[in-house]
Amino acid sequence: MTAPNPIAVTGAPLLRVEHLTMRFGGLVAVNDVSFTALNREITAIIGPNGAGKTTLFNCLTGFYSPTVGRLTLRHPDGREFLLERMPGYVISQKAAVARTFQNIRLFSGMSILENLLVAQHNKLQRASAWSIAGLLGLPGYRRAEKEAIDLASYWLDRVKLLEYADWQAGNLPYGAQRRLEIARAMCTEPVLLCLDEPAAGLNPRESAELSELLRFIRDEHKIGVLLIEHDMSVVMTISDHVVVLDYGRKIADGTPEVVKNDPAVIRAYLGEEEDEELPEIVARDLGVDGSEGHRTGEGT
Repeated sequence: MTAPNPIAVTGAPLLRVEHLTMRFGGLVAVNDVSFTALNREITAIIGPNGAGKTTLFNCLTGFYSPTVGRLTLRHPDGREFLLERMPGYVISQKAAVARTFQNIRLFSGMSILENLLVAQHNKLQRASAWSIAGLLGLPGYRRAEKEAIDLASYWLDRVKLLEYADWQAGNLPYGAQRRLEIARAMCTEPVLLCLDEPAAGLNPRESAELSELLRFIRDEHKIGVLLIEHDMSVVMTISDHVVVLDYGRKIADGTPEVVKNDPAVIRAYLGEEEDEELPEIVARDLGVDGSEGHRTGEGT
């Protein structure tokens, strides 16, 4: 019997963000933000447009080098990576951080299956001994190739696209492209999956399917998920932990129930003083009792 995973027992953070600041000349996009994200949890980063959410993701995934701050990723096996010191391609390869984007970035002219095999390029390249073993068809490469196809098929089945494996990715409906992008990210076998507005443009049925997929990834594959999302029906339903940004600063941090009742969060989203009456239609949509200024439902 194997020993229990120390991270699972102690609750040590998978990701620790400390005093993250990102300046562009005189503009401070992220200002002294600190939070932690645990393994096997979904952590949502929310806030109004321009709050600094995507900039934070860009710092985590190597697109930007933070002006100030430490970003520590601790793998379940105890290895630590200082992400602020690593270029983006190393964060993906060695630190095992995968990401999707607000705008879908599939290889639209390639087949759906090929998109998922491309995600496993580094592993296949090593198995091919940088092409020699692949050209000679050596057993080690054939085995690695079969494993890559099996992993791709597994994720295509999970996102309900297996029967369309030979289709060009660009011919898929929008919602299916969103699911394919998540499947491609999971084929890199990450320890942290970063999703930038995965529910953007989805209808209610597709949003429900997305929520089910993200819960499956968390519960069955036992990795951390970091989520930027504006769809509060998704955030409040599936998140274990919510961090709220406004004008680059963290204004709230806690469980969905705590965050959605925080007066600072209500003001950031609604632009109202907490004791003012809210317009009836806004109050209904966000789950707030406009006459008494408190929450009544799951939205925010």
